[in-house]
Formats: sequence, C-alpha cells, structure tokens
Amino acid sequence: MADHQDVERQDQKQPAQSESSQADAQSRAHQRPVNPVSPDQRVTKSVPGQEAADAAVLADSRRHTRRSFALAALGAVGAYGFWRWTEDSPNDNMQPVPIRRALETNAAISRSVFQEHALAPTYPLSKAETLRVNGIYGLKQALVPEIWRLQLVGLRDEAQHPRFTKDVTAWDYKYIDASTHEDQGHDTKVAPSLDTAEKMAPKPMVAGEKVRQQRAAPMPRGQEEAGKSDSTLKPGTPGLLLTLDDVLKLPRHELVTQFKCIEGWSQIVHWAGVRMADFLDAYPPAPIEGQEPKYVYMETPDGDYFTGYDMQVCRHPQTLLVTEMMGQPLTQFHGAPLRLHMPTKYGYKQIKRIGLISYTNNKPDDYWTKLGYDWYAGL
Repeated sequence: MADHQDVERQDQKQPAQSESSQADAQSRAHQRPVNPVSPDQRVTKSVPGQEAADAAVLADSRRHTRRSFALAALGAVGAYGFWRWTEDSPNDNMQPVPIRRALETNAAISRSVFQEHALAPTYPLSKAETLRVNGIYGLKQALVPEIWRLQLVGLRDEAQHPRFTKDVTAWDYKYIDASTHEDQGHDTKVAPSLDTAEKMAPKPMVAGEKVRQQRAAPMPRGQEEAGKSDSTLKPGTPGLLLTLDDVLKLPRHELVTQFKCIEGWSQIVHWAGVRMADFLDAYPPAPIEGQEPKYVYMETPDGDYFTGYDMQVCRHPQTLLVTEMMGQPLTQFHGAPLRLHMPTKYGYKQIKRIGLISYTNNKPDDYWTKLGYDWYAGL
C-alpha cells in the first residue's frame, strides 16, 4: 500500500518539473537569435537606385582613367617630338635655334620690365673682400703698363680730337714674361656642349704664346676656345688712342657691390674707377641714322676675349670702368690697367684688361655667347 502511494506522489510531481523545464527552455530561446548569421553573411538593405548610381560612378571613373592614360601618352609623344625637333634644329652659337630664341625672348622681357635701370644692392665696406681670380682669357701674358692704350672707335668728331689716329689697330702692345706671386686663378667655365667641354683650355692655350717684343707680324688674335671675334676691327680703322691719364681725368667713383659668377659663387667687392656714363658723355658716340648707337663692343688688346653690351646698360649709373679694387690699383690678373664692373650682369660680361671700346649699331660678338651662353647675361 505504501509503495502504491509513493508512486502516485512521484507521478504528481513530474508534471510540475516538466512545466518548469519548458519555461527555462522558452526563456533561453528568447535570449538567442532565432537564425544566427555571421557578419560576412549579413546583407545591407539596398537604397532604391543605389546600384544604378554605383554603376554610373564606376563607368565615369573608367572613362577618366582611359582619358588620363591617353593624355599622358600624347604628352610623352609630344615631349619626345619637341626634344627631337630641338636637337635636330640648326645651331646658333652652339645652341639649337629654339633654345637660342627662348634666351632672346627672356632677355627682351627683362629689358622691357627693368629697362636696364634697376639698381644692384650696395653693402658696407666692412663686408668687402678681394675678388678671386676666375678666368684669365686675354690675360695670360703680362702687359707692359706704359704701352697700354685704349682704342676708342665710333666717336663723334673723332678727327678733331688730339688723340686721333688713322689706324688704331696699328698700335703695338708689348708683353713680358714676368714672374708673379699673384693667384692666376682658374678656368672652370665650360660650354654647354660635351664636344666643346672636352676641349676647354687645352695646355697650349693655358701656357699662352711667348710673344717677343720685336716681331715682324701682328700678334695673332682669337687664340682661345671661342676663336676670333666677328666684331674685331679691320686694319685701317680710325679712332682715338687714349692713355690711362685720359680716363682718370673723369670723376672718381667708389662702389661696394656683389660680383656674381654664373658658376654659383659670389663676393662683395670694393671697386673704384670712373662711371661708364661719364665716359660716354666725355667721349660721345657718333649718331647713326640720327640716333645714338644701340651697342658697345669691348675686347682685350690681343683680341682673345671680347664682349658686347646694350648701350642702356653702359649708361647704368653703377657701371664702372674700374682702375682700383679693395683700395689698391688693379693687378694684372684682375684686369689692369682697366676692367669693367657691371653689377647687373654675371661675371662673364665683366671684361678685364680692356683694350678696345667701339660704338656700333650692329649687335656685337661675345666670347661666351659663341660657346652657348646667354648674350644678355642679366641677373
């Protein structure tokens, strides 16, 4: 009997336990996602028209990419064609004609903007130092100072001047083989052409020719790399033969300015001499077709170095015919007895040991222009 009752009590408890288990199961079922999905399997609900917009952006991107590649290819072909055209063009003074014309265009723009009137900065004397010697073309032999004369050609009423001579080219400069402790400098400038660069300053030219004081023929001219100037004087050219005293009669001016070399270096230097503008007023050029000549040409006594200038820059108030540097007379390798300082131009335009000044309406020849450099040489 007892066993039967126990069985009944157990049967009555079982439904209660079953209901509790079902409640727990339902609770756990509500806590878990019914259909668990991994992050990679989730699908974002698309916005209406989004697929069409994405396709349009992709098509436009592809179109721009193709266009960019096409333009890049055309640009490369055009650049190569321009380079070949430039390289195959005829040369004008060792530069392809297009590059030479570009240099001339830049010079014309500079002239129109500055009109050769812009002043170079000046500095206190305490910052000045002796200029290094750089480039000794036309200076490789010591000139006898007393025998120096400045040939001046193209002067107004020149035949009326007491220094007039019927042939300035007949003047005989004399040279000596003088030993010196002065730094003879160096020649590092090279023409922008490989075949010329290999020939720069060969030993026979560096050594110079030994010219005897007594010689039967005129001294050879144009013995340096650029050769003979096309603007050099013809025998029988009339003009003046000025002494250094004739030049020094003009007002003395001092200037502390910066000398800039196209090689990339510069120095502040104390200069003294006479202004080129005063020289032009004292020895005025003869008018050509009713107007002042456009150019001034200069060269060394041996004709080995030569330069050409616009008349405007020669009248610039800071352009000096220099006779002193750093408070001392010029030395041979700095251009004694007379050199040019033009602070608005690079150093290769600042000729040393001037032997000739000629007024002309024809654009003069220029040493470094013949070797590929810019004729204008403005800073």
